[in-house]
Amino acid sequence: MTQSLSPRVEAVFWFLLTATGYFLLASLSLHATKGADNMAAVWPASGYVLALLLLMPAYPRARVSAFAGMILSSLAANIWSGVPLASCFAYSFANGCEAAVALWLIRRREPGELSFMAPRSVALFCAAALGASVVSAAIVWALVAMLAGASVDFFLSWLTTVLLGMLIVTPPIVMLARMLGTNAMGRASAAMKVEAAAILTGAGLVTIAAFTQAHFPLTFLPCIAVVAAAYRLGPFGAAAGMLIVTIITSLMTGQGYGPIAAIEEAPKVKVLFLQFYLLSLLFTTLPLAALLIVRQRLAKRLEQSNRWLLQAEAAALVGHWRVDLIGWTIHWSDQAYRVHGLVPGSPVDVNYSVKQYVAEDGAAVRKILEVAVSTGEPFEFQGRIRRADGEIRHVKSHGSIETGRGGQAIAIFGTVQDVTETVENARILEAARSAAERVANTDMLTGLPNRRHTLAFLEKALAGARDHGAPLAVAVFDIDHFKRINDAHGHAMGDRVIHRVGQRAKAALRDEDMLGRIGGEEFVCILQRSSAQAAEMVAERVRKAVETGTAAEEGLPQATVSIGLAVFDGELDIEELLHRADQALYAAKREGRNRLRMAA
Repeated sequence: MTQSLSPRVEAVFWFLLTATGYFLLASLSLHATKGADNMAAVWPASGYVLALLLLMPAYPRARVSAFAGMILSSLAANIWSGVPLASCFAYSFANGCEAAVALWLIRRREPGELSFMAPRSVALFCAAALGASVVSAAIVWALVAMLAGASVDFFLSWLTTVLLGMLIVTPPIVMLARMLGTNAMGRASAAMKVEAAAILTGAGLVTIAAFTQAHFPLTFLPCIAVVAAAYRLGPFGAAAGMLIVTIITSLMTGQGYGPIAAIEEAPKVKVLFLQFYLLSLLFTTLPLAALLIVRQRLAKRLEQSNRWLLQAEAAALVGHWRVDLIGWTIHWSDQAYRVHGLVPGSPVDVNYSVKQYVAEDGAAVRKILEVAVSTGEPFEFQGRIRRADGEIRHVKSHGSIETGRGGQAIAIFGTVQDVTETVENARILEAARSAAERVANTDMLTGLPNRRHTLAFLEKALAGARDHGAPLAVAVFDIDHFKRINDAHGHAMGDRVIHRVGQRAKAALRDEDMLGRIGGEEFVCILQRSSAQAAEMVAERVRKAVETGTAAEEGLPQATVSIGLAVFDGELDIEELLHRADQALYAAKREGRNRLRMAA
């Protein structure tokens, strides 16, 4: 509110604001509510100065002006009340020191804005006020003792008086100024303003009712009123209610009204009891209000987190569930209901949730959960459920076991996710991969394994024969005089002949054997678990099948094959084994074709 003023005008502003307020509050305390040794029960001027120091900008000139205004107004108020001049200087010096110490202690831990909404900041403020009050009391007690003598009672009375002044007056001034500065009061609804006014007015009326009579000890009624203000209005309600109660109780007790004034003790005892009463009320309500604010913030944060959780569950198709093993009940989130095809809130029990799984998956789920409960280990399972509409869906669950005292399992918590699309996409991807692999490994003309696949299969078969002694033989054959067939009948007819030869040869093989086309009109038969004699019989069967099959095929020219057969004999690689088979093939061709020859 002073940002547009020049530094000199701003200094004057804080000087006048501090001096005027301090003089009025100090004079009121000294003349309206007096205790033993001419000491006020509460010294609100200390709280007023500390509030201004916390609110004003951290400019040295502003603070110096505020301290100057406080010292001068303190001297004026004490002199006007008849306090000896030496004591006036001692009191003013001590009050100045307490304000400086309190500000230093607060800024040392909280260089920014001190908030009365956080328990930690409230505790810091109370500790700083107590420390400053002790320093102030010690200073004034030492000075007065040198001047006119002072008892320990004077020390305690001063300490509690200025402590109450800071604890009771500073918070409402600071909070009210900040609410006005941020227009928080302007943004409040009319209903809220009416409620706040009613609560604070009620606190004042209840306090007046309790302290204008001494017949009934109704000192607990203001406590209830301030707690209600703290509950409904937060820290500001607690601080404002506390200030109202302090003003009324101090005035009434000082005028001889109320249950505390009726105590048959010395005046200073009554003042100390009033101070004890206010301190007890203060330390009950102010921390309570801060804790209530923390609870409200946590409740809002929890509500927001729950809202985000529900949104995240809906977006990810993930729900959560919890089984109470003690009460044998189950809780589902809204998304868990949707995963199962149910309306959120529909009645379900533990058995229903497991029965939703198809028979073969349900047994596995039960076993996994039983093991998890017995071991306490986290679990994971995936299965198929039959929804309420009859649709089969794939779901996946993760979870953990909640344990109580003694490590006993008391609940199971888990998530459930609809992974049907993921499973279906994986199936489609696997099918596509398999199809692509088949295409990559298949000869397009004959439908037989191509050269790459055939040689890879032969590599594995050779490794098995070499490592485990499994019998293995390789038969290499090609079509006799294939060039003549192409020249006489055309390449299209040649392709038909190659395809027919491949089909007839494959039909003649056993299930454990493999036939592949490795180029042009050349084929390879991989004969596993075959002795030399058995391999020769199979290879001869292939030759005859080609010879008779192609001859019987209407419209196709006659075709025969020559075959070279090599039985595994410790070769280190497939090239060596294939070379032996090729040599036998060349021998069959030299000897007239359409025949089988065994490699040496």
